[in-house]
Amino acid sequence: MWEAEIYDEMNGTGNLMDFLDEPFPDVSTYEDFHTIDWLREKSRDTDRHRKITTKSKESYWELIKSLLDAWSGWVVMLLIGMLTGTLAGVIDLAVDWMTDLKEGVCLSAFYYSHEQCCWTSNETTFDDRDKCPQWQKWAELMTGHSEGAGAYVLNYFLYVLWALLFSFLAVSLVRVFAPYACGSGIPEIKTILSGFIIRGYLGKWTLLIKTVTLVLAVSSGLSLGKEGPLVHVACCCGNLFCSLFSKYSKNEGKRREVLSAAAAAGVSVAFGAPIGGVLFSLEEVSYYFPLKTLWRSFFAALVAAFTLRAINPFGNSRLVLFYVEYHTPWYMAELVPFILLGVFGGLWGTLFIRGNIAWCRRRKTTLLGKYPVLEVIVITGITAVLAFPNPYTRRSTSELISELFNDCGALESSQLCDYVNNPNMSRPVDDIPDRPAGPGVYSALWQLALALIFKIVITIFTFGMKIPSGLFIPSMAVGAIAGRIVGIAVEQMAYHHHDWIIFKNWCRPGADCVTPGLYAMVGAAACLGGVTRMTVSLVVIMFELTGGLEYIVPLMAAAVTSKWVADAFGKEGIYESHIQLNGYPYLDVRDEFTHRTLATDVMRPRRSEPPLAVLTQDSTTVEDVETLIKDTDYNGFPVVVSRESERLIGFVQRRELTVAIKTARQKQDGVVSSSVVYFTEDNPQVAEACDPQPLKLRRILNLSPFTVTDHTPMETVVDIFRKLGLRQCLVTRSGRLLGIITKKDVLRHMAQMMNQDPESIMFN
Repeated sequence: MWEAEIYDEMNGTGNLMDFLDEPFPDVSTYEDFHTIDWLREKSRDTDRHRKITTKSKESYWELIKSLLDAWSGWVVMLLIGMLTGTLAGVIDLAVDWMTDLKEGVCLSAFYYSHEQCCWTSNETTFDDRDKCPQWQKWAELMTGHSEGAGAYVLNYFLYVLWALLFSFLAVSLVRVFAPYACGSGIPEIKTILSGFIIRGYLGKWTLLIKTVTLVLAVSSGLSLGKEGPLVHVACCCGNLFCSLFSKYSKNEGKRREVLSAAAAAGVSVAFGAPIGGVLFSLEEVSYYFPLKTLWRSFFAALVAAFTLRAINPFGNSRLVLFYVEYHTPWYMAELVPFILLGVFGGLWGTLFIRGNIAWCRRRKTTLLGKYPVLEVIVITGITAVLAFPNPYTRRSTSELISELFNDCGALESSQLCDYVNNPNMSRPVDDIPDRPAGPGVYSALWQLALALIFKIVITIFTFGMKIPSGLFIPSMAVGAIAGRIVGIAVEQMAYHHHDWIIFKNWCRPGADCVTPGLYAMVGAAACLGGVTRMTVSLVVIMFELTGGLEYIVPLMAAAVTSKWVADAFGKEGIYESHIQLNGYPYLDVRDEFTHRTLATDVMRPRRSEPPLAVLTQDSTTVEDVETLIKDTDYNGFPVVVSRESERLIGFVQRRELTVAIKTARQKQDGVVSSSVVYFTEDNPQVAEACDPQPLKLRRILNLSPFTVTDHTPMETVVDIFRKLGLRQCLVTRSGRLLGIITKKDVLRHMAQMMNQDPESIMFN
């Protein structure tokens, strides 16, 4: 009778599973830097759902609980969207103010940016809308003089000083409080969404420090953007709200569905592109994206965009800074320069990826990596010193892109719009004909050419430093500068040579034929595509970003061309390259495995290695199991009939084994080190009264582990790991266990086949 009670207590389905759901303080569901078992997580969620459905028929209270469980996903999406939108709005407002603080201050309210300060002024004229008495540059405030060499030098010095202060604060906060808050975050988010565990990467401290340091880093004037880090911030928000619901906090697979939707919300507020955000999450970031996640991503992106629109950080009732309205259609002949911009984007993407990865590798392997603060200070100093003399690099990159995208209307005062006007022109404002370029345009072209070289070089060294750094805006800036230069060149050719055969059909004298801003937009898309290898989501983001719906074909042509050109030099985009550099176990769905190797070539143990660590079904003691757990770091152990026969019965997880033994020692009398552990179906018989109580652990045994035969082609094994998200797979021959293949083994084998260093895959 007593024995029966013991077995009931230890082997009852509910009790043991409850123990496993509440691990001991030193035992977590998955170890840090390990991969989750997607099949197991899916199975656990199905069991949980079945249990709730059964209970919901018992009482009204259980029915209400089941409805709340069903709605919890939508509640999480609502909370993620609201918090992400709020944080993005605050970041936008803070960046505007702190960027302008480098040049001057608003006397009427120090917390106003330059633009806000002059909005409230009654003494601003339209021609000089950037000048108002309330806004003073630092030299004017300190010395009373706004012109002259002394004022210029003082403004220059203070610009550099503010930039150094902002970047020093950013790198110090990251280093001291949240080391994971550095970089873009997208390579790690991709790896986490593929099933990898990086504890603390999406934690509360990371969220707080990343938000604060992102403002400081962007305001310092470094060649980086806030878009990639906003995806990381949104995923931190997603992880934060997951912890409020056990449905997500106790299931790593379900948590990743929420994080996929959070990534969509991040892009939604970064670009004001909700649909583009959903497509970005689907195309670029997510590993597992069921239809349910698509709807929830759409909802999260929608709520985030609504929240940002309510905050209205740019004061123009738009979600983005770059909204443009062109009034001229594009012509077929223009596809040639658009495709050339696509080629430029692909070449720039290749140059950037190779240069940046070489620099990051150097940082990892030399003394440079030991002094991250010094590196940030030096790069910021060089950036600020070189950026200030050129008006196009001095301003924030977002403002630069906005000006390059803009069409030259009658009211524009930019240097780029300094055309020679025909005094006899009497046309509506929206339809200004092509005109000869004035001296302002030519000087702007020189400044833009210098800005292009500067941005190309400095961005290679900036991305990957120990501060939050996005890549979208710098890449778009490089493309926008190149595009605007090409656009002005085509415009002037069309004006001066309208009788040429290519212009004759569509460009009559006195007509508005070419829109240079459109070329900037196409160039920006091409360069961003070349670096990230995005296609569909890129085009949708670009037309949502600018409102240029009728220019989808030029954008598509440039995006596809840039991808083709970049792919000719290497298949990996910048994020995949950084994943490889860091040695994360990321099995890319897009990679093809074409080699003719077999499972037996990859499985462990190899001939020179010790035999596989296994448990037997009825002859292993508790002490043997504890010693095995202590001496090895494997995620689990195969269970066989006996060491002689090696007939496979099942697979037991390390964590469940640890929890079950600890629980048994505490709650079951008579279990000692010499107790025999049984994985058999029949109840073990106690031979004599003096023998220690046996421990039956059949309940935690997985009786259907995934197995392949030793002659299974590796092409099939790789496909199984990709599509089922396996953690490990057992290799058998006629039911006899031969070895095991883990995800790490698969990745190392793939690296070896591509003549790369297999030891670069560092994590399980």
